[in-house]
Amino acid sequence: KNQNNAQNNQNQGKKDKKGKGKKDQKPRENPLERRRREMEEEAALLAELEALEAAEKAAEPVIKSIPASISVKELAEVLGKKGSDLVMALMKKGQMLNINATLDFDTAAAIAEDYNVILEQEEEKDILETVFAEEEDDEKDLKERPPVVVVMGHVDHGKTSLLDAIRHSNVTKGEAGGITQHIGAYTVQIDGKPITFLDTPGHEAFTAMRMRGAQITDIAILVVAADDGVMPQTVEAINHAKAAGVEIIVAINKMDKPSANPDRVKQELVEYGLVAEDWGGQTICVPVSAVTKEGLDSLLEMIILVAEMKELKANPNKHARGAIVEAQLDKGRGPVATVLVQNGTLQVGDPIVAGAAYGKIRAMTDDKGRRVKKAGPSTPVEILGLGDVPNAGEILLAFDSDKEAKNFAGAFVSENKNRLLEETKGKLSLDNLFDQIQASDLKELPLIVKADVQGSVEAVKQSLTKLSNEEVVVKVIHGGVGAINESDVSLAATSNAIIIGFNVRPDATAKQLAEQEGVDLRLYRVIYQAIEDVEAAMKGMLDPVF
Repeated sequence: KNQNNAQNNQNQGKKDKKGKGKKDQKPRENPLERRRREMEEEAALLAELEALEAAEKAAEPVIKSIPASISVKELAEVLGKKGSDLVMALMKKGQMLNINATLDFDTAAAIAEDYNVILEQEEEKDILETVFAEEEDDEKDLKERPPVVVVMGHVDHGKTSLLDAIRHSNVTKGEAGGITQHIGAYTVQIDGKPITFLDTPGHEAFTAMRMRGAQITDIAILVVAADDGVMPQTVEAINHAKAAGVEIIVAINKMDKPSANPDRVKQELVEYGLVAEDWGGQTICVPVSAVTKEGLDSLLEMIILVAEMKELKANPNKHARGAIVEAQLDKGRGPVATVLVQNGTLQVGDPIVAGAAYGKIRAMTDDKGRRVKKAGPSTPVEILGLGDVPNAGEILLAFDSDKEAKNFAGAFVSENKNRLLEETKGKLSLDNLFDQIQASDLKELPLIVKADVQGSVEAVKQSLTKLSNEEVVVKVIHGGVGAINESDVSLAATSNAIIIGFNVRPDATAKQLAEQEGVDLRLYRVIYQAIEDVEAAMKGMLDPVF
């Protein structure tokens, strides 16, 4: 009986459990009701979003400036949005663009309006102007710097000999015909004070180089021979120095010669506005002799005195800025450039730009040929590491990164290309086409100029172009640095030109090709000979006068 009762109780409990479970279960939701509920939730979300958008629109629009063209990624950063959001927004407008695509200003402005941002176009800055505009330094950052002195004057008046006497070395021996055909830069210590000297070539063909010499210097020493007086290039040197606003000190050289007459020199200088101090003027005149070393000490004292009066200062604690004094292509080392640092400090490893050439400084050597790690203001150094040979006179700038340097060089190249295109457009038009057809009796002498350094290329080109007259035009179709190569000979063969090599030689293949093609190859060591030969060739080409 007890067992049966227990069994019945157990069964009853199971039934209760089953019944209880069914009663507690939630009734299944109708699909229509579920869809209605989801739609209500979506509507509430949409209402929230609309309220947010309305609040955004009610807010004041933000004004931002962008360049004329901008990538989708950069625009997203300006607007503070994700790049993918902008790509979607463009897709809605029917433009299938990726994140790196470039947008014009109008498209960017239309997209920005949707995000309550008004865009303004930035003023385009001229890249070349940015180079030449240097920011002002704080007075407390400025430190005293050595003076940069340029030695100018007529050919064979003893500029290099005077420099040699100052720095106890001999440059002239290495120059062909005893004429300086490059710019040299040297540092000399006088009573513990450094002075940087630039030796510019004296011949008139080097006007451009000498002009650069004057522009990057503080003091100009005008060397005039006491037995020769003021000559054409002396006048030119005076004009360059005056144009550059440089203080002039006159060194009357060759005082050891019996025919020396310093008073005659002073008299001639008066005509060009340089009145000697002992004649009541402002110009310092020092009689010197490079041979006997007479008057050198007083000349150096005068340089130090003038430098102190000018209070020359620069900021060494910033990115370097300097000028390319000379550049050449070295067979073993690649492009080599002589730089005069004007401001800041140049260091090994700095990313640099000089015009269209850029790179990273691999090595630096001073004027004595010693390896240096850094160079401060007014220091001349030779640098390795540029990807190309820069033009002499280019401004050199140091940057934070390689990318900046590369971008700057690229901008410089495109700027120059645009200018060249503009110039070319003006050269040939329907207006002057008829004049050119009429002048078809005009004869051209095409030349290719190759030299060892950039400054010489410019000098030779200028001198030869000056020989043009009404009947024969001298046209330099190409000028470059380095040995005469195969491509130069090919160019000469196709354009029927003569190759002028100055202090360079042709390589073996170029020589062979020149003989095959019958190209006239002329090599020179002294600039006068090149000019005389071309002049003679032109006289042979001129039509006879009846």
